[in-house]
Amino acid sequence: MELAQARPRNGKAAVSGAVIVKPKKTSRVARGVATNELIFSAYQATNDEVFPHVLKLYVPEGSLVADVTYGKGVFWKQVPETAYDIRASDLRSGVDCSKLPYGDTTIDCVVFDPPYMHTPGGTAHQNHQNFEHYYNNNGTQNTSKKYHEAVLDLYFKGAKEAFRVLKPEGIYIVKCQDEVCSNQQRLTHVEIINELTQLGFVVEDLYVVLRKNKPGVSRILSASAKKWPNGFTISGGKTSFSLE
Repeated sequence: MELAQARPRNGKAAVSGAVIVKPKKTSRVARGVATNELIFSAYQATNDEVFPHVLKLYVPEGSLVADVTYGKGVFWKQVPETAYDIRASDLRSGVDCSKLPYGDTTIDCVVFDPPYMHTPGGTAHQNHQNFEHYYNNNGTQNTSKKYHEAVLDLYFKGAKEAFRVLKPEGIYIVKCQDEVCSNQQRLTHVEIINELTQLGFVVEDLYVVLRKNKPGVSRILSASAKKWPNGFTISGGKTSFSLE
């Protein structure tokens, strides 16, 4: 209870009184057990450590999941084998991510982890050839797109096919990484988000995975710096490089 004393104004008599303040009613009650076993949106970890957290939040157990770039199944190392109905495939098993053998609106979740850089090592030209060789990316379909644009084209084609096979409330899990191409910073995750939004996807979340070891950069001939109008200074070399 709070007490309030009225003060005289313009020679008028003062009036005394009490104002009773009642506690605010609320339905919120502290129940349950406190825990710090939370799922965060940023980790310094490996893919197989983070992937189960993503599934736990967005993909109910028992869901039909198509991992269309399964490879050696690294994502699934820490996921119980009986937790999901997995359809594992990739180009080596004869399944192209842009031409999936599934009917329309039949899959609960699609997982997509293609090569996200055209220069994972060596020269750009040699690795671009490997990129097209292993993933049939524009090698015969569209020879006009090269390097980073070829990487984006693969993501966009895979997304269109995923949109077709996913159920209306289906989940599309995509792994990507930004890169520097031809001395230009390409924010791949932003480019993919913008394109997928146009396709009809709704972005639900973004997980950032930081590698545990330090990256190595080679063939830096000299350093340069550019100061932008906002005062920030960005430094870099004359040759393009990527952080894996």
